[in-house]
Amino acid sequence: MIKVEDLTVAFGGLKAVKQVSLEIGDGEIFGVVGESGSGKSVTALAIMGLLNEEASVLSGRITMDGVTLLEAGRKRDKALYRKLQGSRMSMVFQEPMTSLNPTRRAGAQVEEVLRLHPEAWRDPAAPRERAGAVRRQMREKVLEMFSAVGLREPEKVYNSYPHQLSGGMRQRVMIAMAVILNPQLIVCDEPTTALDVTVQNQIIGLLKRINERQKNSMLFITHDLNLARRICDRVAVMKDGRVVETGRTGELFAAPREAYTRNLIEAVPTRMGRIGGERRIAAEKILEVKDLSVYYSDGSSRPFAGGGKQCAVSHATFDIRRGEVLGLVGESGCGKTSLSKAVLGMNRDIEGSVVHRTVRPQMIFQDPYSSLNPSRTVGWLLQEPLIARGRLDASQAMSRADREAAARDMLRRVGMEETYFDRKPSQLSGGQRQRVSIAQALITGPGLVIADEPVSALDVTMQRQILELMRALQEEMELSCLFISHDINVIYQMSDRIMVMKEGRILEIGEREEIFRDPKEEYTKQLLAES
Repeated sequence: MIKVEDLTVAFGGLKAVKQVSLEIGDGEIFGVVGESGSGKSVTALAIMGLLNEEASVLSGRITMDGVTLLEAGRKRDKALYRKLQGSRMSMVFQEPMTSLNPTRRAGAQVEEVLRLHPEAWRDPAAPRERAGAVRRQMREKVLEMFSAVGLREPEKVYNSYPHQLSGGMRQRVMIAMAVILNPQLIVCDEPTTALDVTVQNQIIGLLKRINERQKNSMLFITHDLNLARRICDRVAVMKDGRVVETGRTGELFAAPREAYTRNLIEAVPTRMGRIGGERRIAAEKILEVKDLSVYYSDGSSRPFAGGGKQCAVSHATFDIRRGEVLGLVGESGCGKTSLSKAVLGMNRDIEGSVVHRTVRPQMIFQDPYSSLNPSRTVGWLLQEPLIARGRLDASQAMSRADREAAARDMLRRVGMEETYFDRKPSQLSGGQRQRVSIAQALITGPGLVIADEPVSALDVTMQRQILELMRALQEEMELSCLFISHDINVIYQMSDRIMVMKEGRILEIGEREEIFRDPKEEYTKQLLAES
């Protein structure tokens, strides 16, 4: 149905895709896996006709049912793509919060597809109807689709803005937009990266049901090899812009031919062994949280309809010992980030007590591209915490030369060369930005670090490197860590003890092996079964 032949795409002098050839059959779910920067998304954008003006197609051709969509040396046919995009081919993007228009309600955004392609859902021979009747038909069709993709309150979702929906709900809106006209091809670019395991399984199940019901083809791009194994009929492995191996999913995972494919499979987090081995943990408690409840109210960072306070975390009690990694796992919206903000003093609307025995604990954020100042260099970003510390405590003030030396030393400790000192975040890869974010959190020598989903957006190879780096630095600097993740296998690899959270409450806390071997709560058993 889709055929890509010898495709080469360049941005300036850099070839992002090199002589890629692949075919997607009718009704097939075809996976593309590989590290960040391997050319997966550029290949997908080329198929969809979404390459920007800076991209040059140096060779190759893309056809759909025998119709040429893109060919080297031929001017891009924008009119043809506009006719096909949304009606016969559509795309589900990685991050719906950035791909949905924040100023428009969800229902209106999905209706836009119907307005742009009336020929795909209305009978051209039917009598012309009034505008009001057409609007009602579009609304009904959108509400039906919202119900079909598992949105429980379609009317409420229809009238909601993206920021008023959870991550899973936003992704379902994106899927509804992509499938409402029953296109022949759906391109899914990392559609579950930022979702917890329960919602991730729901989205995967939904995509499979859509594939079976609508008999369409899917191009499924992911860095999560476990997901590719579960949903795809065939898989192509990409590296450095090239396809290095293609095969039936079961055969490729059971007996990969290429060393690179074997390395990818081996890098997937499992429940066998752990990163860094066993360590001795001191009995001293560096953090004690007792009966902590966390609230949000009007004017806070998280608005609620109806005004007044809403409890995000209820009666949490736990501690962290010196040198310990306490893993925190739970679904999106269960209160993990709210708990961490309260521990760090970023939200003071609390009841209960938080007792620190460390100085200025720090946080490693999920998305360094959003949390790092894009207008500043790496060197400036690493020196900023030292400057702030000096302003708070004159005895900790450092000269400019000492700050710069400390920043260069920290850069080396996170495995980056000094040449990155003068670069900006936009000039770094995702893994490099995460290393800078880790360096920024550790440069003041905190005793406690909270890592909030620090590897969820990284491919398996980079994820492994960052986890090993964090483990090594944690032991070297005798750090304690609250490690937050929705990936239970990553929690297993990193944690000494594990804390399970649901709907704002801590359900159980226990030693890592105890939680995995004999979970007490039904919810914990469900998390383990679904991972």
